[in-house]
Amino acid sequence: MTKQIDLSSYLKQHFGFDTFKGNQEAIIQNVLDGNDTFVLMPTGGGKSLCYQLPALILDGTAIIISPLIALMKNQVDAMRNFSEDDGIAHFLNSSLTKSAIQQVKDDVVSGKTRLLYVAPESLTKEDNIQFLKQVKISFYAVDEAHCISEWGHDFRPEYRRIRPIISEIGEAPVIALTATATPKVQHDIQKNLGMLNASVFKSSFNRANLFYEVRPKVNATREIIKILKENAGKSGIIYCLSRKKVEELAETLIVNGIKALPYHAGMDAATRSGNQDKFLMEDIDVIVATIAFGMGIDKPDVRIVIHYDIPKSLEGYYQETGRGGRDGGEGRCIAFYSYKDIQKLEKFMQGKPLAEQEIGKQLLLETVAYAESSVCRRKMLLHYFGEVYTEENCSTCDNCVHPKEQFEGKDHIIKLLKVVNELKERFKTEHIIQVMIGKVTSIIKSYHHHELDIFGCGGEEDEKFWHAVTRQALVNGLISKDIESYGLLKMTEKGLKYIKKPYSIMIARDHDFDEMEQETRSAGGTAAVDTVLFSMLKDLRKKLSKKKNLPPFVIFQDPSLEAMSTYYPITLEELQNMPGVGAGKAKRFGKDFVELIQAHVDENEIERPMDLVVKTVANKSKSKVSIIQSIDRQVSLEDIANSKGIELRELLQEIESIVYSGTRVNIDYYIDQVMDEEHRDDIFFYFKEDAETDDIGAALDELGEDEYSEEEVRMVRIKFISEVGN
Repeated sequence: MTKQIDLSSYLKQHFGFDTFKGNQEAIIQNVLDGNDTFVLMPTGGGKSLCYQLPALILDGTAIIISPLIALMKNQVDAMRNFSEDDGIAHFLNSSLTKSAIQQVKDDVVSGKTRLLYVAPESLTKEDNIQFLKQVKISFYAVDEAHCISEWGHDFRPEYRRIRPIISEIGEAPVIALTATATPKVQHDIQKNLGMLNASVFKSSFNRANLFYEVRPKVNATREIIKILKENAGKSGIIYCLSRKKVEELAETLIVNGIKALPYHAGMDAATRSGNQDKFLMEDIDVIVATIAFGMGIDKPDVRIVIHYDIPKSLEGYYQETGRGGRDGGEGRCIAFYSYKDIQKLEKFMQGKPLAEQEIGKQLLLETVAYAESSVCRRKMLLHYFGEVYTEENCSTCDNCVHPKEQFEGKDHIIKLLKVVNELKERFKTEHIIQVMIGKVTSIIKSYHHHELDIFGCGGEEDEKFWHAVTRQALVNGLISKDIESYGLLKMTEKGLKYIKKPYSIMIARDHDFDEMEQETRSAGGTAAVDTVLFSMLKDLRKKLSKKKNLPPFVIFQDPSLEAMSTYYPITLEELQNMPGVGAGKAKRFGKDFVELIQAHVDENEIERPMDLVVKTVANKSKSKVSIIQSIDRQVSLEDIANSKGIELRELLQEIESIVYSGTRVNIDYYIDQVMDEEHRDDIFFYFKEDAETDDIGAALDELGEDEYSEEEVRMVRIKFISEVGN
């Protein structure tokens, strides 16, 4: 054991701090003593210092193995700021030129460099191995060590090759560090690095300043905009699972006046690091990112962490939420959850090796259990990391602040298990539930399942209820889902025992999130239709329709009036944000409507929730422009549909949304080809004189389904709205 030294004076000298945080001093002493060290410390606990300070004290160069180039650059820059010599810290990775690599090697050999950051991929290159064999290595630090474990949320196969490479380069003590590891992951890391006898330093995972909340994924984009506008100027990170969603959401936030930028691995390096720097320098407030963002990003004042998509594992969720409130201040962690997202993630697992599927399935089940639970979320998270939280009520999660009603699920679960059993484990959830509620479909008939005694045994409840019960049975390990066989439900040993000897399983009343209406809540919810205003707007529409001799639906459809009665637009620009109202319609009919709304707002002293009017990015606008251009060139509608890879029916929907928003198109050239004049005039006359609504079903009833096809009626309706309304 090395002589005890005054670590505080070194801390003050190199970093300017007076005191260590938590376990830092004991960890550093252990490294200085030449022992293998395993550090489990939540984000913001000061992990980096645990290898930076000993690297500056010990002779030789510490090799820091780190997974991300951005993270290395960040740390090297930080170390150079603490020293007069830039050579004190370097990184060696694929981003460097040959001359830059030579400079790094010269500084290392001369003894200037105390910290050398290396990506695992660079570490395994033969010329780097030969070079490092000549270097005096003080110790190896494996940062983000959870990447070693297949059970970890950022598994990197090349991380599992670290131990053999270390042995080849030359033995030295190892310190492994991670901000998140379950007991299983911890053991996996230690075993793989050959450090089962390491001293383990584990800090509490409890981040008392973070508020955890899970919301149903209903109108998520609108909810996010509302949250961000209520917290204007505060830093936020929004995580999405796909690059496409990152781009879309960032664009939508920008058009709604929020200073945001995207970040994902598919962007070119310069744009990506530029966006990251703008976030760190506070040129923007919000970064919308995939999980590629955030490892080692040292921004202490992130106040909001939103998961647009639920993560693939609780470990990933904990790591990402841990980027909020690192300074001990406010941190709101809001996850939007829909079981459909889980099903999507399950589909991605099909075709992967069975072992990987099993791990992925288990991690997803843990996430579902967390999202749907009525138990204190803090208690669940800490339990997941092997820590006991004894408080009854944490008062900083949605389940503690707004407890959910629970009911005894035992009898319902037994009913479900018996049906799975009787159907010989050969069907998916949807089929099982249809049998339970007694829904007769052609597939049910083909298997003669409507003739079974169990058919309709759960008819007292609806599909949503049984989906919730099924998920609880999955979470509790009573049934399993075979991903490779497209999600067939199978009984488990535990499930068979449960039928014979059931025990209490409580289910939260409101935990079917999928189609649940979002209730208005203080933290932001959907607004309700102002029925008085809606009726006034309908009267105005009627008056205008008589004056202009037009059917009311030509002016504005009901959904547009409902939106106006919810968000109170008082300018033509605001009116254009309403569904089904484009610039043309707003200009042609909008003046009287916004004046009426303004008067109603003033008279009743209404506070307008205009921040909730989400301006959408016209992601289909390119498609719509090309449709309009093709129609202008009189291209056959079939050819336009084929060129876009869609059915004629879908193309007509696109054209309908174009004309209903106030843009005029002329498809006479096509109608004249496919329909005789008399036919066309009959339908046109119906919409002009007889129709009370633009409903196609009503038109077909009136005109006669035998004589007129749906496509014909829709085409003439497009002609009518375009000519008469636009």
